[in-house]
Amino acid sequence: MKTIKVKNKYQTYTYKLTEPVGKNFNSEFKPELSPKQMLKLGVFGGDYFLGKNYKEFPKDWFKNSWLSPSGKNPEYNYFKISASQPLSAWKKKGWIRKQDPFGWFHWYCRYYLGRRSEDDERQIKRWKAIFRHVAQIKKNCKPKDLKCRLKQRQAVLHWAYDSRKL
Repeated sequence: MKTIKVKNKYQTYTYKLTEPVGKNFNSEFKPELSPKQMLKLGVFGGDYFLGKNYKEFPKDWFKNSWLSPSGKNPEYNYFKISASQPLSAWKKKGWIRKQDPFGWFHWYCRYYLGRRSEDDERQIKRWKAIFRHVAQIKKNCKPKDLKCRLKQRQAVLHWAYDSRKL
């Protein structure tokens, strides 16, 4: 068991990795993409980790990833379209918890590394709820028509569903 200590301007937090990296997920949680794959494809306008201390995550996650040097920019998304709300909206809706101050993807990165927490059930429930968008893409688009429902396709990429395969 490894202990991770995070101390930056956003958070002072310690957690334990109790599972192997990328293994032993909840049986209801079956993401199609790893955090590294998501960052390489292009998510969150390339701004998810910009200006934030992310030393706790493996350096290779960021090699060849789409990180914008100047803030959120849809050009850094796989589908070149904005498909997420700002952090302020996430906070207003109560989606943010103190242990993961940047939301679902922050939780997922730590979960993927092997942390398990009291917030897992809630976050997995939120992940499952996004499947309704996957269903809408399947219902309304021809298979692998990557020009159909671009905003929904980008949004489900933000939740580790690989919309390129739909």
